[in-house]
Amino acid sequence: MPIYTIINDKTNEMEDLCCSYDEMQKTLKEKGDPWRNIIGMPALVSSTGNVVNKTSGDWKDLLKGIKKGSGKGADFKV
Repeated sequence: MPIYTIINDKTNEMEDLCCSYDEMQKTLKEKGDPWRNIIGMPALVSSTGNVVNKTSGDWKDLLKGIKKGSGKGADFKV
């Protein structure tokens, strides 16, 4: 679920809502006129670092075996 930030323009009170877009629109309608959505992009982090470094030793051993048996022209990091 995305997180929407809404603000009351009269009091500068802010709230974060974790809901669907339709639910956010419903909440704004219920709260009334001074409330509005602050439009912005959410920060998305899919992953950090190298995936191979976070895997088990068994996986790395399997990759080494594949590299060893793959032939002369195949080259990839393990």
